[in-house]
Amino acid sequence: MLSSSQAVGAPPRGRTSRRIRVCDLRLDKQERTEKHLETRDMDFNDFLQDLEKEFRINPRESFVVETTDRTVLDFDKFEKVQDGSTLYLLQHEHQALPVAAEEHITFTPHYDTLIRGGMYEYYASQGQAPLAYTLAELIDNALSATAKNKGQRTIEIRVLNDRTVGKPAIVVLDNGCGMTSKQLKNWAVYRLSKFTKESSTFASDKEVYVRPEHVPRSLNSDISYFGVGGKQAVFYIGDSARMISKPVGSPDVHELVLSKEEFVRKEKNKEDVFSGVIVNRKPGSSSHILNNDERFLQALIAEECGKESFTAVVITGVQPEHITFLTERFNVVTRELAHIYHYYIHGVNGNVRNKSSSNSDDLKIDIHVTLREKPPKYPRAIHLREVEHDMQTLYINAAADTFEFRASTAADNGTVEGVIRYHPFLYDKETYPKRPEAPDNDDDDNESGFIDQARKKMPIFECFWNGRLIPYTTVSEFDWCSPNKGAKVPAECYSRLSGVLFTDDRFQVTTNKLTFTDLELKLKNKDTIYTTVVNGQKSSKRANIQNEFSLWLQNCHEKFDKQVKFLGYKETITRTDVPTKRMQHPWGTFSSIEWDGKTYTIGQRVKSLRTIPVFYGTIVRFLLYGIYDGDVFATGGQVEVIREPRALYDTVRIIPISKIDKTATDEAIKKNIDNDCVKIPELLKVVWPKGNEWPQNAVCPAGTPLGPINVEILNKKGESMSSMPSAGQGKGPALSMHLKIVLHGSKGDQVISDLLAQHSAKWGFEFKKNENLTQLGKYTLSLNTVMKDSNKSVFGGKQLPNFTLKFTIKEGDAQSFIITTVSPSVRVGVPFNIPLQFKDLYGHLTAPPPKLSPVLGCSGLDVKYETVDSRGTTFTVKNVTVKGKILNYQQNQSYDLKVFMSGLRTHTQAVKIILHPGIPHSLHVMPEEDPVKVENGNPVAFSVEILDEAGNITAHPRQIVRCQVEELPLVTVDCSNTGAGQLMTKPINLKIIDGQPQVRKAHFEMPSQRHVASVIRELKVIPSTRVALMQVYSADDDNLVLRNNDKIDWVVGGVLENLFYRLYDEAGSEVTVSAEIASMIKVNWTGDVDLEDLIQRKLPDIEVPTQVQEERFFQVSYHDQSVSVSFTITPRPDEPTRLKVTLPQNTVRLGEALPGNINLEPVDQYDNVTKTLSPTCVRDMSVEAKGLDKSSIVFTWQQWSSSVAVTGVRFNSGPLGHREMCFKYTTFVERIKIEVTAGVPAELKLISGPEQPLQLFSDHGISEPFLVQLYDEWGNPSPDKRVVVQLRSPTTLKVTAAVMSQPVNAQGKASFTVKTVSGPKGCYKLQFTGFFNKKPIPGPSVNLTIIPDRSKPVKLSAEYDSNVKFLAGGIFPVFSVTVVSEEGSPITTFNPAAVSMFLWNGVSSGETPPPTVGDWPTVTELKCSKPMEHDKNDRFYFRDKQIPEHAGPHVVQFSLRVDETKQLFSDQIPITVVANQPVKLGPDSQPRTPVVSNSKDITSRTLVENMTLRIMDSHGNPAGQDLNGRVAVSIKCTNGDKSKSLPLFEGKIHSFRLDLVEGKAHVTRLAIMENSPGQNGSAYTLLFQPEVPNVPTPLSPFELQFHFYNDADNQAKISQLTKQKDELTLAIAAYEDIFLTSTELLKLLTTQHLTASSKENNLRNELHKRNMTITQPVSSQTIDTLINKKSADVDKILKMPRRSCSIRENFMLQPDVLGTVGHLAFVEDDTAARVISWHISGDMDCIITKTKEAAERIHRETQGRQQVMALDSVFVPPGNRPLPHIRNGHTLFDPPGNPVYARELLICPNEQESCGIVFKNILGDTILIDDLQSANSYRRAVVQNKSPCPTILTRQGDRVSAKGKFGGAQNKAPATQMFPMFGAPLPQTYHTLRNDIELLQQYQIAVRKREEAEKERNDHLKNLYSPEMKMKKQELEEKKKLLEDIDRQLASTPVTPVKRGAEDAGEPSDIVTKRPRQRLFNPT
Repeated sequence: MLSSSQAVGAPPRGRTSRRIRVCDLRLDKQERTEKHLETRDMDFNDFLQDLEKEFRINPRESFVVETTDRTVLDFDKFEKVQDGSTLYLLQHEHQALPVAAEEHITFTPHYDTLIRGGMYEYYASQGQAPLAYTLAELIDNALSATAKNKGQRTIEIRVLNDRTVGKPAIVVLDNGCGMTSKQLKNWAVYRLSKFTKESSTFASDKEVYVRPEHVPRSLNSDISYFGVGGKQAVFYIGDSARMISKPVGSPDVHELVLSKEEFVRKEKNKEDVFSGVIVNRKPGSSSHILNNDERFLQALIAEECGKESFTAVVITGVQPEHITFLTERFNVVTRELAHIYHYYIHGVNGNVRNKSSSNSDDLKIDIHVTLREKPPKYPRAIHLREVEHDMQTLYINAAADTFEFRASTAADNGTVEGVIRYHPFLYDKETYPKRPEAPDNDDDDNESGFIDQARKKMPIFECFWNGRLIPYTTVSEFDWCSPNKGAKVPAECYSRLSGVLFTDDRFQVTTNKLTFTDLELKLKNKDTIYTTVVNGQKSSKRANIQNEFSLWLQNCHEKFDKQVKFLGYKETITRTDVPTKRMQHPWGTFSSIEWDGKTYTIGQRVKSLRTIPVFYGTIVRFLLYGIYDGDVFATGGQVEVIREPRALYDTVRIIPISKIDKTATDEAIKKNIDNDCVKIPELLKVVWPKGNEWPQNAVCPAGTPLGPINVEILNKKGESMSSMPSAGQGKGPALSMHLKIVLHGSKGDQVISDLLAQHSAKWGFEFKKNENLTQLGKYTLSLNTVMKDSNKSVFGGKQLPNFTLKFTIKEGDAQSFIITTVSPSVRVGVPFNIPLQFKDLYGHLTAPPPKLSPVLGCSGLDVKYETVDSRGTTFTVKNVTVKGKILNYQQNQSYDLKVFMSGLRTHTQAVKIILHPGIPHSLHVMPEEDPVKVENGNPVAFSVEILDEAGNITAHPRQIVRCQVEELPLVTVDCSNTGAGQLMTKPINLKIIDGQPQVRKAHFEMPSQRHVASVIRELKVIPSTRVALMQVYSADDDNLVLRNNDKIDWVVGGVLENLFYRLYDEAGSEVTVSAEIASMIKVNWTGDVDLEDLIQRKLPDIEVPTQVQEERFFQVSYHDQSVSVSFTITPRPDEPTRLKVTLPQNTVRLGEALPGNINLEPVDQYDNVTKTLSPTCVRDMSVEAKGLDKSSIVFTWQQWSSSVAVTGVRFNSGPLGHREMCFKYTTFVERIKIEVTAGVPAELKLISGPEQPLQLFSDHGISEPFLVQLYDEWGNPSPDKRVVVQLRSPTTLKVTAAVMSQPVNAQGKASFTVKTVSGPKGCYKLQFTGFFNKKPIPGPSVNLTIIPDRSKPVKLSAEYDSNVKFLAGGIFPVFSVTVVSEEGSPITTFNPAAVSMFLWNGVSSGETPPPTVGDWPTVTELKCSKPMEHDKNDRFYFRDKQIPEHAGPHVVQFSLRVDETKQLFSDQIPITVVANQPVKLGPDSQPRTPVVSNSKDITSRTLVENMTLRIMDSHGNPAGQDLNGRVAVSIKCTNGDKSKSLPLFEGKIHSFRLDLVEGKAHVTRLAIMENSPGQNGSAYTLLFQPEVPNVPTPLSPFELQFHFYNDADNQAKISQLTKQKDELTLAIAAYEDIFLTSTELLKLLTTQHLTASSKENNLRNELHKRNMTITQPVSSQTIDTLINKKSADVDKILKMPRRSCSIRENFMLQPDVLGTVGHLAFVEDDTAARVISWHISGDMDCIITKTKEAAERIHRETQGRQQVMALDSVFVPPGNRPLPHIRNGHTLFDPPGNPVYARELLICPNEQESCGIVFKNILGDTILIDDLQSANSYRRAVVQNKSPCPTILTRQGDRVSAKGKFGGAQNKAPATQMFPMFGAPLPQTYHTLRNDIELLQQYQIAVRKREEAEKERNDHLKNLYSPEMKMKKQELEEKKKLLEDIDRQLASTPVTPVKRGAEDAGEPSDIVTKRPRQRLFNPT
């Protein structure tokens, strides 16, 4: 802003004379004032002073002087103002123009007009209408102007032919960058190309043209080129051009008008023709538009408001023929424009239809053309992107394949991209697109043999220059893509090619861009190199392009040129019938073809043509050589046909498809086949010539003869035949008769007879009598007609006639018998049975004769039996007994037991037996005397024997004999093994009274044998002479006799002396003591006993215990203590000798009273309490101690113990440790020590732990434990173990420690080792708290910060289009899955194979998918799709995944396999699969095939009952809930035979309609009428045809086949057969589904195995490239060894010392905090790290935040002490400018010292984009150079090139500031590290090792997956060939045979030939014919 009073230092005065036009446009001026100022020898100050004078500017008024481009003038810019320039005088820089201002310009044509004047520059060339190409010149300019738009690029062409708004005009409008007044002047200069233009007056603002970088198809928008086209275009179209433009950043609109009329006027007046006026005005101002013919401009100008920039070219005076052409052929012009700019509109791949997204989205170009005509005609508008019939669109979408290539010209290094497309021949026509303007008639020239039948004589290639069409240049072909003699394809294939060539501006075009000048010459130069392009990249292999093209063309011809359409691909087979081996495989099989407008399908009957013989047959399949996977077109093929009737011919023919007779009708074919069917054998006639006919299911005895039998074969006419009918000339194949008799046994079927009979003219087929039927069982005799040459019973797929007889052979009469199982071991008297069996003559078991009486006998033994029993074939002699005496030597003697049966051929049988003793019967006890005498104290012995009833000693299990003597324990003996035993009782010790004997009884018995009688014996016990009594006494005291259990009171420490003893026997007599008796005397108070004293009856002395409470037991005993004397001595205390003090405990807490009482009592010399104190003694007692609080001490008398209790002992001061307490009482003084310990616990302190602040990752532990100490209130460590210390954490933080709660140890300490800490990022506090008696003790807290781990996945984020509908069987929308780290950033390091998509039917199952049920998974796992070109690298995409076919709720969930044990799941996404488009009508469940008859019973006439029909999609889902209509019900013939009569419904109607409501209709009952017409035994189809309006595609009807019979019996039989057939059909389908699934699973497993093996090989090769060789076979241990070795190297590197930043990082983990500057980057070079860190040392500790709020929060928390920087408040220019010595891609000078931007040396491991902004802001353009001399030299060179030089740092530590200063301490980095420095990154070796480890881990996983895939495949193969699967296959074959049998029965069921017509049909009584529909159905 300038003021008139300001004076500024001026540069030297100018020396040129300039005339400058100044417009005063200040806001207070209502009109502009213009003056011309002369500025000779004026500087800027002089000019301002002159300006103030001329315009009378107030000295205090502010103003600015600007150019028309709104550049504010200063001293430098004023010097560069040109003569004749226009300047604005404004109030301020951004002031809007109050009125329009004019700027006078000249636009003299450039000198190129002369030197390039011979160029071809007119449009009406080659006779073509050039209007579209003229408009294209203006669009070229608009494309260039919008090239740098960041958003949409909009170009609009408005054709105005509405006289109500003015004369016709054309407006070309774009939203590009606009033009300044200088650029607008340049545009007016003819032939001023972009290479010579100046965009600005001032050199600093000039833009130098830079050739754009190469882009695909050269779509660089660089097509406004020569400075010619725009001017030529506007004056070709009209007479006047108005250019209206507003540049970016300018508030003004610049407007220039060029008109033919003005040029003529100036020339006539001899004025400067090339001069004009640019009007500069504010947007929306149309006051200068005064011409009524241009009033449409007012609306156009009104649109300017709000636009940032634009350019509008307004052409008026439009030639009438142009307006007419644009109006009448509007579509032609837009089509041509869409053709010219096809690739700008649609992208590099062009307009490919049916693509989900256009590849033109990146270009964002919208070109649209509007035509406005006079009302009432409506305006027309077309967006060129919507044009679908331009030639390039037609070429692209009609092409089957493309061939891309690239041509490089040697001279100018030019590159041409080329595409050749192939348009195949399909069925009967060429698909090469016709030009829309070409006449629509077929060209028959292709009959003449010309090779270019498709594209006629048109060239192949159209040519595009910088992405736009050059219309008049085409290239016909190149040598390598033209027909040649060695071509392997027909010549017409070359006529099916179209192509495009794309060039840049290295190839010259004419100025009007209609023609290339040298393109074809350069391309056909011999030095031009052609290479193929694959997937957008040049082929790496150097191949001959002609060979590559020929192979491609051959492939196109073979693959895409089609004639016959093959439909319904089934499988690929190998044909062994083809003689050439290489042609045997592969052959594709198809179910139908479309040929010449007709469709032929499997099962259709056809007639052959040009075959020998001509035959009729049924199509089996269509064959086409090659590999296919779906419908395909081909020029030919073959068809496999079975000759019909196949039961007659049994041959299969394969003929070319061309030999199918297309003229043969179905009726003629059927008639010929039916004529041959009557000749086929139909049944067998069986004759029994001897009259002994066996009936069906006969039962005959063994040996009954069968036969003889004669058999005849009859055809349908009843004629006898012995051979098949002849298929041509001669006799047909001979027939034989096969007889087989089969026995059906338990071990399977056994063939008894197998005979083959030939035909005899007299007897037919004869079989003789069979007398060998002797085996029992069920038999089947079968007679089968077989072919004589092959013995096959099936001919032509049909069973030949057969006969079956079933009979049974039974057993004959009894002729002999045998003894079956009898045990040879027999016991005396024990009954047993003898079973007998009877046999017939052939050895078959049979029933015994009646009234049999057997006779038994055995030598030397008595044998008897009770009765006999006869059941079936078994006869039993029951309860046989044998008795006799057995001696010892006869124990194993055998006897013959004979059985005699009278009346049989064999009447006697014998069996061997061995006789053993019987069961126990009695006891024998010895000795047998009574009574038995025994001395008291001795035992007694008995012997026992166990006898059977014959007196034999017998042994049996559990033969236990018990003996019970009164007052003695029970004794037993086991006689199980020998039958005898010994019993010994315990010694008998009875109390003898008065010396008299005692009597007792002994009882003997067997508890397990209650039937054996017990035995009793009497015992007499006499007295013994042993010692029985002892007496102890004192010799000193005659009265002292110690009796047993006496108690004696004695003084402690005393002695009992002179003790003696006496002994007595049982009779009371004293026993003389001998040495032996004395030796058995024992005392318990001493072991030192004198034997001599004991002999003298003297006992040792007894010493009384010294303690009162030690009452002691004493005993004197004889022998084993059976005779003894026991007594107890109780000591009593002596006189007191001292005062005893008893403490309740030895310790007392400081400050606490001693708990309990201190007890004081007098004791004797042995410390025994004497209890001599009285209640008054407490007056004489006292106590003394250091620190003792005597005020609370109390002495209390205790009556119960005669002692004194002392309470209230408390220490309030003094040190911890032992204290001495002194108690005094009369003459007694007692001293005792007590330990004073720490007081009550009062606090916890942390005495050791990890260094703080504590920061760690989630799920990590803290290695160093926390140690806390317990203290009392005086600060003494407290060891109170009752205190429990707890470690607590916030609920959001999960802390796992060895213990979370524990008591302190003996030192009062507690240690906590934290194993893991898990939780979200943030700051937390760990709290230690103690508890004593449930009261808390305060403790320390530790601040903990969880650092987010950016490499740890915590969440899967899935995105998809939630608005899309999930149509059953359709394709899912694209799911993009992002792995989110703890930090919240995406993780891109996971392999896509680790990400899966799970899909299941049902509802959400929680956090994980539901488990697998059975062998088949309930969840479908889908793998990630391969990444595409434009996919984001931080996402995994799931594309083209099929939606389930069944509608209903489903769930989608994504998972990430983090490692072998951990899997991360996303949130479950519930989706609802809805039905697809309605396509058919169908039932809820498929009904059975009905079988009806025209009987009276309604159930026999019912077709369907309770059936609901619904509109469904193709997958069976209800899909018509919103559809209403009707269902037409009718009956039709199944085979299309219209001659058959049709059954009628009840009510005598042919059809009726049901209401279809909400997509469903219900049929309650549907029946035919009684006596309905119809052909008996025929099949009909019940047709339900939906009639629903407004459906996109017609709905398929539901058809139900049914069988019709005229009698109920046939109907019932057929109904049963049909039911069986339906069940078998379902079962067969289930089996086939199992086998198909198994086969598909095998293919899948094989593919997985091959894929896994391939991946393993690829990874192994990659390891080999990295010099890591894995020995084969590979083992997991080998890989683990390599991984461990490299991991050890990694750990070694991590432990090596490395430069690190010393600044503490305290805020990084807070939200929206990036970190400290010093920690954001690493610098590898030490010298660079030192100087850069020093240069920004003031910023190294600055905290960088992402938001202003986070920065303000830290500022508050640190009270302003911490410097912070918010990134959202920082702006840095986008992009990276080159170093100062580089300008426009060229080096200005050779730079010394290796300069580099300092910020480029910083390595940012995280948040690279944000860190880039940080360091670009802090370091700016600071440069780093090797040394100071190089720095100064570099700076001088930069400045000399008139460029500013930023600050320069040197690796030696010097700094040269941006101002040029260097030297001094402030510009020299210190030699020692006195400041924080950037850390050093990990070496490259570390990253190499990490990559190796990752590759090894991938290889290990690949090996494991390959092994798993191999095992899974082998297991599946094993299962495929398992017995279970073989059994299932066998069951399938059996069911198929049963189904075939049922089909034969259905086909052969006889019918009664009755025909009824509608005229004799009756009506049921319950149907009203006028409204039959209501009575028949109840639609819901």
